[in-house]
Amino acid sequence: MIITIALLIIGIMVLAGGLYYLIKEKHDKESRGIYTVTSVIGAVIVIGAVIKIFI
Repeated sequence: MIITIALLIIGIMVLAGGLYYLIKEKHDKESRGIYTVTSVIGAVIVIGAVIKIFI
C-alpha cells in the first residue's frame, strides 16, 4: 500500500509539472509536444495508482 501511495504522489507531481510547463511554454511547438507527453505519462501513473487502490 505504501508503494501505491508513493506512486500516486509521484504521478501527481509529474502530471502537475507537465501541465505547468505546458502552459508556461505554450508558444514553443517542440516544448508543447514534450510536456504533453509528460502530462499524459503522469496521468497514466495516477490513474493506475487509483485503480490499484480501489481494487
